Amino acid sequence: MTHNPVLSLDQAQFVPHDAVAREALLAAAAEVRECYRVLVKGGLNVVGEVLRGEGTFFQMQHYPADDVYDRDSHGQYYYHAHRGGKGEHGHFHTFMRGKGMPPACVAQPYAQPSRAQWPVDAEAISHLIAVSMDAYGYPMGLFACNRWVTGETWYSASDVISMLDGFAIDHAKPSWPVNRWLTALLRLYRPQIEYLLQHRDQVIAHAQAAQPSVDVLEDRQLEITGYLPINVDSWTALLNTSLPQSA
Repeated sequence: MTHNPVLSLDQAQFVPHDAVAREALLAAAAEVRECYRVLVKGGLNVVGEVLRGEGTFFQMQHYPADDVYDRDSHGQYYYHAHRGGKGEHGHFHTFMRGKGMPPACVAQPYAQPSRAQWPVDAEAISHLIAVSMDAYGYPMGLFACNRWVTGETWYSASDVISMLDGFAIDHAKPSWPVNRWLTALLRLYRPQIEYLLQHRDQVIAHAQAAQPSVDVLEDRQLEITGYLPINVDSWTALLNTSLPQSA
């Protein structure tokens, strides 16, 4: 099937109406900028920190080699590259492990039994969102993807959204500012991530209805369900201009 994942949307639609919610996003933006400050001061960037000491950079290989996992929050991520879009160096995949999921989260039953073995019980894992990075080590987009891409357990968008609050990488391996940055970035772009996850479910449902005999969660022709370009500076500026003006 043919599917164009790139979404052209007005970022203003993601600005929360509630001032408290906007302030929370701006606090996350401040954390992102602070991480950039300390990295730039040392002549470093986000991607370089993740690849530091890992040797030759190979496509499809996970960086760091054993992923990054927080045993308290059960958040996880890795960085890699493959068939990147224009200007992309690679991307982060972020996850929540089963032990970190809210109790109400239930893996989705599926009409077409998959040939793939889904991780279950203690091994259950949900992909949250992917962050596309440019060659200078800055984020350029967010995207959601089909189940087969990461081999995840499949949860509804509403369940995955409920997992976002718990994502945090609160340690210094491989890099404290990178872990703080990624944690804050997912908070800064919470409205866009929610949209991409809801859109993901709509794309999957439409694809399944169009091909009832096909297991679309394993369809290699459907990889990225939705991609949103992002720019931290312009998003932060938009949030600031949306704040009520003091008298």
